[in-house]
Amino acid sequence: MDALLALPGQRPRLVLALVAAVSVAMLAFGMYLQHVQGLEPCPMCIVQRYALILVAVLAGLAACLRAPLVRAVGVSAMGLFALFGAFTAARQSWLQWNPPEIMSCGRDFFGMIEAFPLGRAIPMIFRGSGDCSKIDWTFLGLTIANWSFLWFAAFALLAAWLLLARRRAA
Repeated sequence: MDALLALPGQRPRLVLALVAAVSVAMLAFGMYLQHVQGLEPCPMCIVQRYALILVAVLAGLAACLRAPLVRAVGVSAMGLFALFGAFTAARQSWLQWNPPEIMSCGRDFFGMIEAFPLGRAIPMIFRGSGDCSKIDWTFLGLTIANWSFLWFAAFALLAAWLLLARRRAA
């Protein structure tokens, strides 16, 4: 068990750089699904994207920092945003498994542009326009929200693992 916990502690910067790279790859894939495949993100998807951006930035910064205490603060913040992303993805997964009879997570994109002035429509666009309970894409039987939950949970566990390994080393 000690050898397993020591593994990330020996190369924390590499682990954090990998977390940042995987997060950026996930964001790129989300952009591909949206702009190439035409899948509209729902408000929960947008929240998960923001959490993923914060995980990527914090992991990247923590990987670049040499001061162990400052890196630990960055890893802690990364873990908290990963937990927030996991919570949002879990909630969306639950909505997909148990869709309510009447569900509307957001307005239609073109309906927003037609119904509201541009100053009000632009913030609504960033909130997403899809239905949070709708399943548009699956891979190996899991939805985007399911995969998002698994990755966020993995990032949170890695953050805890890095912090625990740092604590044991001290």
